[in-house]
Amino acid sequence: MRRAFLKGAAVLGVAALTFGSMAGLASAQALLEKADKGEPIRIGFANEIPFAYPGDDGSPKGFVNAFAIGVLKKMGYEKIEPVQTEWGGLIPGLNANRFDIVTGGMNILASRCENIAFSEPIATVGDGFIVAPGNPKKIGDYKSLASSGAVMVTGAGYSNIEAAKAAGVAEANIMQVPGPTEILAAVKAGRADAGAGTYFTMKQLADASGGAVVASDPSAMPEDSFNWAGIGFRKADKAFLDKFNAAMKDYIGSDEMLAAVAEYGYDKSSLPGDKTTEWVCANR
Repeated sequence: MRRAFLKGAAVLGVAALTFGSMAGLASAQALLEKADKGEPIRIGFANEIPFAYPGDDGSPKGFVNAFAIGVLKKMGYEKIEPVQTEWGGLIPGLNANRFDIVTGGMNILASRCENIAFSEPIATVGDGFIVAPGNPKKIGDYKSLASSGAVMVTGAGYSNIEAAKAAGVAEANIMQVPGPTEILAAVKAGRADAGAGTYFTMKQLADASGGAVVASDPSAMPEDSFNWAGIGFRKADKAFLDKFNAAMKDYIGSDEMLAAVAEYGYDKSSLPGDKTTEWVCANR
């Protein structure tokens, strides 16, 4: 009986392995097959002005959404379904199949490359701070945050958390909130000395604050604080990602693309240069 059981278990094990391999293959083709069938592609993003955010009617706004939609159209896909979530839910939501692509303006980082796959870079992005008028604690970079003992507020899951810790900012001095609205509120209320995010976002918050906060000088930030943003995909969807990257080559930097993103502050200076995703994953 025991031999019969073991033999049966072995057969089941082989069957399970075979099924698992087939399931993995099916999963790898899922987004490409879905898109080719004419089903909508769900793009996931948070409320991150000017990267990606919902319009008043729920439509996808922001330069990353505009960029991604432009590439998808080049690929022949025009059925798009926007899905908004909090920033911290973007990678978990992608891997849980709640949406198909992350268009949130996510920086490519080694820690993120372990969990999802990224397109080739679509933009170079510098960090920035919002501070009280006059910048009383003279905060210009992460080291000045650490040396002054200032409290920094940033979004949960933002790359600024890793950058601050690497510069010596104590974890107790890093406040995490859902997103830009809460970052601005914390600095305005004096609960934090500086709000951190991308310079794009911090400048927008400062401009819209009516003078309540100002953006720090981005030129004070060190070179190693600059990052490259990409579009996020499930690792199983490599076939679709390869097709996306191929379509991107002729689109990025074109007059058509720059016109589509101009209203969000993206211009030629925001282009990613010659850095590849492979390089960024290894160096950021």
